[in-house]
Amino acid sequence: MYIQTNMSVIHPFLRLSGLEPLVLRPETNFVNVGERTNVTGSRKFARLIKENQYEEALSVARQQVEGGAQVLDVNMDDALLDGVQAMTTYLNLLQSEPDIARIPIMIDSSKFEIIEAGLKCVQGKCIVNSISLKEGEAKFLQQARICRSFGAAVIVMAFDEDGQADTLERRVNICERAYGLLTGKAGFDPQDIIFDLNIFAIATGIEEHNNYAVDFIEATRIVKQKMPLCKVSGGVSNVSFSFRGNDHVREAIHSVFLLHAIKAGMDMGIVNAGQLQIYDQIEPELRELCEDVVLNRRPDATERLVTFAETVKAVAKESVKDETWRHSSVEERLRHALVNGITDYIDQDTEEARLKYPRPLHVIEGPLMDGMNVVGDLFGSGKMFLPQVVKSARVMKKSVAWLTPFIEQEKLDNPNAGEGGAPKILLATVKGDVHDIGKNIVGVVLACNGYEIIDLGVMVPADKILDKARELNVDIIGLSGLITPSLDEMVHVAREMKRRNMQQPLLIGGATTSRTHTAVKIAEQYDNGVVYVLDASRSVTVAGNLLNEETKPVFLSEVKTDYEKLRADFAAKRGVKEYLPFADAQRQTMEIDWEGYTPPQPSFTGTRVFDAYDLNEIRRYIDWTPFFITWEMRGKYPQILSDERQGAEATRLFEDAQRMLDTIISEQWLTARGVVGFWKAAAIAPDTIELADEKDADGKPLRLESLRQQIKKAAGQPQFSLSDFIAPATSGKDDHIGAFAVSIHGIEPHIPRFNAAHDDYSKIMLQALADRLAEAFAEVLHLRTRREFWGYVPEEALSAEELIKETYRGIRPAPGYPACPDHTEKLKLFDLLGATEHAGITLTESLAMSPAASVCGWYFSHPQSIYFGVGKILPDQVADYARRKNMPVEQVQQWLSANLEE
Repeated sequence: MYIQTNMSVIHPFLRLSGLEPLVLRPETNFVNVGERTNVTGSRKFARLIKENQYEEALSVARQQVEGGAQVLDVNMDDALLDGVQAMTTYLNLLQSEPDIARIPIMIDSSKFEIIEAGLKCVQGKCIVNSISLKEGEAKFLQQARICRSFGAAVIVMAFDEDGQADTLERRVNICERAYGLLTGKAGFDPQDIIFDLNIFAIATGIEEHNNYAVDFIEATRIVKQKMPLCKVSGGVSNVSFSFRGNDHVREAIHSVFLLHAIKAGMDMGIVNAGQLQIYDQIEPELRELCEDVVLNRRPDATERLVTFAETVKAVAKESVKDETWRHSSVEERLRHALVNGITDYIDQDTEEARLKYPRPLHVIEGPLMDGMNVVGDLFGSGKMFLPQVVKSARVMKKSVAWLTPFIEQEKLDNPNAGEGGAPKILLATVKGDVHDIGKNIVGVVLACNGYEIIDLGVMVPADKILDKARELNVDIIGLSGLITPSLDEMVHVAREMKRRNMQQPLLIGGATTSRTHTAVKIAEQYDNGVVYVLDASRSVTVAGNLLNEETKPVFLSEVKTDYEKLRADFAAKRGVKEYLPFADAQRQTMEIDWEGYTPPQPSFTGTRVFDAYDLNEIRRYIDWTPFFITWEMRGKYPQILSDERQGAEATRLFEDAQRMLDTIISEQWLTARGVVGFWKAAAIAPDTIELADEKDADGKPLRLESLRQQIKKAAGQPQFSLSDFIAPATSGKDDHIGAFAVSIHGIEPHIPRFNAAHDDYSKIMLQALADRLAEAFAEVLHLRTRREFWGYVPEEALSAEELIKETYRGIRPAPGYPACPDHTEKLKLFDLLGATEHAGITLTESLAMSPAASVCGWYFSHPQSIYFGVGKILPDQVADYARRKNMPVEQVQQWLSANLEE
């Protein structure tokens, strides 16, 4: 069923709108209808309306929109309210708030006069909730025609002259009857009809109620089969009403119920969008108990869930702060505040200490450093974790900030006064690289241990690093980098330090660095100490050894011996491994039966842009394990939260992250921008993919070049190259390649704000969350690509754990990473996608992406495509690759240096 015009096909979708359209297509996920702007469902909202605080009541609507509601249900049914006046006033105010009015409104009332009043206020296309046959066909048709005259879609309750449908058969019969009247007599399009099939409470203790959820789910399935263009909705919170007061259990029931109802065809529901548990994250015991109740799988299901619910029933208790530490000496109070990360009283305690000590500097050198020494000892012994240390640093910085004006005034009053001098450590992310979370953490940890940190930021050229080091007479230089070109830049800095005859030790750290690379490539270039630092927890020990004149010679001698052994082992391993000549490797491609394979066709070619993608949706796909690794807490999520040693602190960190995420989303700190594209592609040579419809700078078909493994494998094992996963041109198959680029924008204004507040904890938290959101955004778009945009697995239903393990079909390798280690191919990807224009991502001279919270890559759909590492390649392949890319061999070698030396 569709309307054919000369220009296009108009599909029979339910089309709603506020200021923005909401089209419910077949691939549209479940639509959340925000429930809290309802005087019968929210005490807060009811109170605000009754007290005529309408503008404040708008905040409830705003919270629902920010929490993910796609439609807003507004209900003013209360015996003490003038419903018509309340609905009119509230909707008129709401329509003047663009951030709320952008989504469609559901006008909800059991009184049609209130509905009619609401219809006169809303813009766009709304939903009326509801009309029914309870007063007969004539009244039903009259109300339906009025709704249609306003252009509204309608919810039809499964209710007739005999009452509310509470059986499967009556639900279906009433819907069929209403459907015939609406389409046959009232002129409604089927897609503008939404059936509410009555969600009733289950697990009430009354046996007749046990099958209510099953009946709703089965009725949904039948109604969608018989009337496929219609939609099905319901008030989800009703199903768990017997557990009111126990939100933990209620939210679990909602998630289990929705999983099965949505599978049966339920399209939308009235639900608090901000309080839905993710099905896969419900604890297994509770999930199974809820499944038993919802699906009525066993006679004792209700009793078992009630027993469990008693063990988790939330009892609201006001937390009472332990303030006994406030009665101790000022030194002990400062120490307690530092160790526990408490900033509440730091200004007044610091001032008290300043008045007690002869000079303000003595406060820093005395009680503050004593407290930080305790922090350092606890951290070094594993009794304190990095998030706690960063909170301690926040307290320290606030205290020092209070003292700084007094120290500066003392300098003016007495220019000859000695001020002491902490050792200075200069930190910088090298030229071409924009990543600095790890560097920031190292800086915080070192500052906590009494070192003065000079942080030059990111993208810092070698000359600036070394000039500033000499100007400030620093004691140590630390370099950080994430992308592979940073490794060569670090080698360059080491060479320059030797050429300038510098004496400071050089620390090396960052995601792509390693002990072996430091030993083999960097330490050879500089004679006065090059030390690899694995993480922030090791930096204190390393710095202490390097700055102690007694331990420094011994420490550097041990490092030198260790690195000599690493170089010898590395050279020995290079000699042991066998590699194939490139020509032989090309003959061992992955065997794919192209003749028996039909490549899937994407739903579009070219690009599709996503501006301001819903962060609430992205948030659901965050892989939290790397988040904890950022904070140097090793363990898999969610098990880390219950870890015997670090579980308590991991839980606090996770809760802080959730609170900041809530703020990020509600206050719109960050914006997600992305672009996805698909192009016809064919493998025209063993390692070359051609996009015939796209041209390069010379007007020739654009070619993507890939590298092939050369390490010798067991007989019959292929030497992988990404080109293996695209159909050869000779196969005659119509294949495609995809690409994506995503980024999280908006972090920049907040970093200076946190710096000004001496709040490294919040700064690092924001950076870490932005990175996680970028990776999650890439996961969301890849998921939609598999199910929808390319659609090669439309029925895919993987758990969050399965997504993290990448058990899906297809891959999304990123330029610069093991399967395609050449960053220069990223230039082609960016040109194809228009990534700078569409996603706001720029490339540095080293081809790092800015903002740092950005991800890009290719999409391959073939079921045999896998992730792999190219590994070391030989000069014969480098020469061939340079020829194909029309680049000098020396330039190719520069970009592939890590793969040449692996």
